[in-house]
This record gives sequence, C-alpha cells and structure tokens, in this order.
Amino acid sequence: MDDDGSRISPTAHYTGQTWVQHAMSDPSLATPEGRLLYTGLRPIHWTLTLLGQPTLDGFLLARHRTIDAYLTEAIEDGSVSQVIELACGLSPRGLRFHRRYGDRITYIEGDLPHMAALKRQKLEQAGSLDENHRVVVLDALADEGPNSLAALTSAMDPNRGTALVTEGLINYFDQSTAEAMFSRFAGALAQFPNGMYLTDLYLNRVTNAPLIRAFSGVLSVFVRGSVYTFYPSTEAAENALVGAGFSFASVGSAADHPASATAKRDPGASLVWIARATTSSTN
Repeated sequence: MDDDGSRISPTAHYTGQTWVQHAMSDPSLATPEGRLLYTGLRPIHWTLTLLGQPTLDGFLLARHRTIDAYLTEAIEDGSVSQVIELACGLSPRGLRFHRRYGDRITYIEGDLPHMAALKRQKLEQAGSLDENHRVVVLDALADEGPNSLAALTSAMDPNRGTALVTEGLINYFDQSTAEAMFSRFAGALAQFPNGMYLTDLYLNRVTNAPLIRAFSGVLSVFVRGSVYTFYPSTEAAENALVGAGFSFASVGSAADHPASATAKRDPGASLVWIARATTSSTN
C-alpha cells in the first residue's frame, strides 16, 4: 500500500484479475495490468500446481471465499447490515453483496485516493453505485481527519450492526502497526450494537517451513515490499485482538472452512488464516 496513494500495487491488479478468472467478479473490474500479470504468471502457476506446491491463486481464493462465508452468515442472521471494506482494491465483494442483498445492506468500500478513484470508476461502469453502495477515500493508518475510519463510522447509522473487512492488508505492516490498527478498528466498531471484524493473517508456525519461507520470499518480491508474520499460534493472534479491544476473537485456517473446499486442494490454502473478532457479547 502506498503512503501517498499515487500508484496501485501489482497485487491489486493481479487479485482483481484472479476474481475475474474464477467467475467471482464482473469483467468491468479487470485492468490491462491485471490481465498482463495474470497471463504472465500462468507458467509459474502451472509448474507449481504440477509439483504440488502452493500457488498465489490457492491462498487468494481460500481467503476470499472464507471471508465471504463469515460475512454472508452475519448478514443472513441479521447481526450485520452495514459493511466497510477497508483497503478494498479491486475486490468484487461489494459488487456481489450489493447485487445479492440490495437495500438490505449498506456497503462502503474505502481505499487511498488513487485506488478509490479507480474503484469508483470501475463500479460506475458496472452500474453498481447508489446510496447503498459507495466508495470513499479511507486511510487505515489515520486516527482522525476526514479520511479516517473514525470519521466514516461517526456518520453511519449507530443502530445497525456493522462489519469491517480487511483482506490482504494486515501483513504488509509490522506487528506494532498492525496492532495499532486492531485497536483503531475495535474502537470504531464499538459504537454499533454488533461490531464484527474480518481479516486474513499469516502465522509464524506455518511460514517457518523452508518451502513456505521461499514462497513468502517470492510474494515479497511480487508486492515490492515485506510480508510480515508475527504470531506463533492462533491463540496468540486471538489474544492480540482481544488485547486491542475486541470482546471475542477466533482465528482458524481457511483450508478448514467448508467455503474453501475447491481451493484447499492447493497447498496455498493452508497458508492463510482468517480472524473473526467482535465488539459485542453476541459471538
């Protein structure tokens, strides 16, 4: 993620194309850069698949489908009717959920200025933006100001259950920065009757394996930055979330969730863990 929002990372383009290729997105969310990256990396993907090794698609699909499943469950049981997807990139989740649930939910996508402008343009082409689906400029690191999460949530309906989703964000930051974000997120969600936070995580106990260290190294080159892992266990990650202000936290492997059934054949699915944390007594 770029501090000034002046450019968009390769991962945003690649993941956007991944959703399109797997029929999880609208073609309007594709970009020329994404198509080029996805096509260019196919030989590597096919080689890794033949060798039974983790692939980018494997863990991307597992994390996306598992987060989708938790969010769907919360909307269906009525505990959530407002959703914020922070650092949304070219994620198709807002478009799909808006098409599915209509005015039953309000879906707000947020990112840094350049990405937010591109996402708004793409969603306008898809015909998805209206009063229940919008894109805003949002900075995950801001404690206050017009682009902060606090400013956004203060203008939302305080009587509706609200979910915050970050996908592919947390592990671009070191532990202290990530945990400051957790505290920021817990504080913002605490004003709602039900607050739920969904995110992906990567654990040290998995990434210490030589094969996975190599995979993480390749991923770091791809994202043009470091990929951090800082919890040795699910219990440590859960304790960090509760310590940040959530009342409950659960962390589980995406590969173990039924939603990732097709993706779990790829070892990449076992590299990603999904955290669900709440700020209410209803867990």
